[in-house]
Amino acid sequence: MGLMDRVKGQFIDIVEFLDNGRDTLVWRFPRQGNEIKMGAQLVVREGQQAVFVNEGTIADVYAPGMYTLETQNMPVLSDLKGWKYGFNSPFKAEVYFVSTRLFTDLKWGTQHPITVRDKEFGMVRLRAFGGYAIQATDPAKLLRQLVGTDPDFRTEEVSDFLRQTIVGQVASALANANLPMLDLASHQDTIAQTLVGTLTQNLSDMGIAVPRFIIENISLPPEVEEMLDKRTSMGVLGDLDQYTKFQTAQAITEAASNPNAGNSALGLGVGVALGQQVAGVMTGAAAAPQQAAPQQQPAPQAAAAAPPPLPTPPAPYYLAIGGQQVGPVPFDQLAARVASGELTAQTLVWQQGMPEWTPAANVGPVSGLLASAPPPLPPQQ
Repeated sequence: MGLMDRVKGQFIDIVEFLDNGRDTLVWRFPRQGNEIKMGAQLVVREGQQAVFVNEGTIADVYAPGMYTLETQNMPVLSDLKGWKYGFNSPFKAEVYFVSTRLFTDLKWGTQHPITVRDKEFGMVRLRAFGGYAIQATDPAKLLRQLVGTDPDFRTEEVSDFLRQTIVGQVASALANANLPMLDLASHQDTIAQTLVGTLTQNLSDMGIAVPRFIIENISLPPEVEEMLDKRTSMGVLGDLDQYTKFQTAQAITEAASNPNAGNSALGLGVGVALGQQVAGVMTGAAAAPQQAAPQQQPAPQAAAAAPPPLPTPPAPYYLAIGGQQVGPVPFDQLAARVASGELTAQTLVWQQGMPEWTPAANVGPVSGLLASAPPPLPPQQ
């Protein structure tokens, strides 16, 4: 490096900050031992303010614009320096550029559920999340309270503190909203606007404001949401009596189309009886107010008993006779097989729904046929 380069490097002619990122809140001009000469150009762009710090003391603050650093526009720093070497002498001072634009896309969320009291559901736990924006409103307070001597102060360095402050205020706002849980979604904007004023006031001593606050969602625990879905489904069903009759008819139709309906006839009968009983209870409950009237009613006529549904024949069986599979054989033809001696207690049988081939003596419906069969005829003399 030549002599002239060293001389030129002693002074800084232009002091400015070009923000290459989107998260720098405060940036200190890199002096690196160089002095700022009197008459240098200070460039403060829109969305910025420049703060001069002399020996740890905040001196002058500059709004957006271009300034020639002279004594007439540096009143505080001129008074601190005294300029005993003349008005054109160089000086050393730290210059901090503070971004005053909006910093958006900041996120917040409740790490743990917030317990609130609801008039309809009692104690409920809520979770919420959303976004917010911050803005530096007082560069001097921001430097004193948060930045200190940090040369590159970014939003991530204060985001944890802001998130904790926000969550604390959100919990208080939800608890004091005095709104039913089911109406919180329709009042999210109102709650958010209230939090804008509360958070800005709480952070004013640090030179930060929260001009925008967004609540994206307020949710319940999964198990509570599941119960609400069931409650909604009940409301959609409407007349439970008609729904019960529909379910009973559908069950009968499905049982009739089931080839293994013989083994499930008992279950079907119980299901039909239970459905009829529930329908009777619901119908009786609906008619109860009318029966309570203190007036004499004519003797009811005996209602004709409805015949039970026709029995469904059991599924056919397969027989293992002489090492060969025979069938399917309808159940009403098994007695003839027993009489002819083809079907005995040791004959293996199988029906749809059985896990494996089983001796006929161990299959309930078939064993009954074996017990009723006559013994073989005695040999003729």
